[in-house]
Amino acid sequence: MNTTERRYDLDWWRVISIFLVFLHHIGMPFNGDDFHIMNTESSKLLDDIMVFFEQFRLPLLFIISGTGTVFAFSKRNWIQFTKERTIRLLIPLIFGVLVIVPPQTYIENIGSYSSYLDFYKNILEHLEVNHLWFIENLFYLSIGCIPIIIWAKSSYAKPFKTLLDTFCAKPLGMFLLVLPLIIIKIVAKHYFPEDDKSITNLSSTLYYGYFFLAGIIIASKPTLWDSLKKYRKCNACIAFMATLLFYIYYFLPNNIAATYLDISMRWDIWYGLTVLVGWTIIITMLGYGQIWLHKPSILVKILNQGIYPFYILHQTVIIVIGYYILQESWSISIKLLILAITSFIIIISVYKFLVYPFRIPRFLFGMKKNK
Repeated sequence: MNTTERRYDLDWWRVISIFLVFLHHIGMPFNGDDFHIMNTESSKLLDDIMVFFEQFRLPLLFIISGTGTVFAFSKRNWIQFTKERTIRLLIPLIFGVLVIVPPQTYIENIGSYSSYLDFYKNILEHLEVNHLWFIENLFYLSIGCIPIIIWAKSSYAKPFKTLLDTFCAKPLGMFLLVLPLIIIKIVAKHYFPEDDKSITNLSSTLYYGYFFLAGIIIASKPTLWDSLKKYRKCNACIAFMATLLFYIYYFLPNNIAATYLDISMRWDIWYGLTVLVGWTIIITMLGYGQIWLHKPSILVKILNQGIYPFYILHQTVIIVIGYYILQESWSISIKLLILAITSFIIIISVYKFLVYPFRIPRFLFGMKKNK
């Protein structure tokens, strides 16, 4: 990949993936899972749909972030890159933990405090990362992968690149790179079964780190990018079959599976299928994105500027607004619609009038200076 060329397809996928995260968190109070706020009724259909999108919305974001890391590094030395990552990631993370996330914790414990001010007096006892775990992980991965990026750009990586070129030049080459990821996921889950996204939970960190590293490698090797485009139809067929297997196993009654497999084996199969779906969907999207989305666009330029602040703000707005919406006696579909529309309008308004025009808010939200 030419690191001086603007990748409009990646800009679009970044916007789309974060919008999918927004929609996911809109649906969380209604799908029966454990979230910061929960509706009294839940929708099994909504949960059945969301479980599919869960498999690729965040991995897509990590693989795009990996490619973006190579772009950022190509214009800087490692010291300048570390400074840039600190400003773009660490500063918004600290600001978010101190200012953006606390209202979420307050809403969860609203009955224990007389006011938000009363709660915030003890904020040091309630510091949480919540949805900003992605920024935290991205910072550690970006800094940790500096030696890998330097190595990938050097002559020492030539034998590895040649081997990778040969392997991925075949129709199933990019697809077969899923096999190490399946092993990583299954083995790591045995030792780190938790679902939390902290950097110390290796089942999560190694999984998302694989996608991040894949983004770095794809961005460093133009032939891999070409393979994604060339074999997009083949990858789409595999993704379709993987999705069928995923939902067949998902809807398989537990009593039938338990007849032949113990609980550990059943979880291993589930982890393998989730990885298979996530990887095949993403390599298909990256292939077709080069056909459909890699075109200059003023719209994506505007959206790409605001998508980072949008991500930082979205969950807090959803939880605060959702807390009051969930108390109404409306149907799930009405609550979903109202929550989505009001949250989106509020987030865009905050960005447009309180973040975008001003230098300090732009800095705190990780945006570049306004030219």
